[in-house]
This record gives sequence, structure tokens and C-alpha cells, in this order.
Amino acid sequence: MLGLGKRRSKFGRFLDKHEIDQEDIRRETGLNKDTVSKACNEDEPALRGITKTALAEAAKKLSNLDVESKDFW
Repeated sequence: MLGLGKRRSKFGRFLDKHEIDQEDIRRETGLNKDTVSKACNEDEPALRGITKTALAEAAKKLSNLDVESKDFW
């Protein structure tokens, strides 16, 4: 279920808009579920650049849109 009333980051809102599940992002990136959750819920998550790039690449692949890390953070 998407959008349970939680505050969402720009990345989280993008996933919601394109009906991409956090679990799909987790599977695609191999990242921990807590890391993906942090990216979806915090405006400025304490994540390494390589992690943000991996998240953006997964969003790009799953949405079929041309997005980059800078679009979210």
C-alpha cells in the first residue's frame, strides 16, 4: 500500500507517483530496507553518494524515466 500518510522525501514521492514499491527498489539495489526507508522518508538522508546513485539508477530502471541522483537530493 502506497502513501500511508507519512512524510515523504522527493524520492519517496517519486516512487509513490510511479507506483514503485520500496521492496522493488531494495531488490534492485541490494540495499538494506532501513536504508531505502531512510531515502524515502528523509529530505536529507545521511547516505553516501554511491548509495544515492544506486537508488536513482533503480528508480530510473523501474520507472523507465530519465532521472538522476541530483533530481532527488
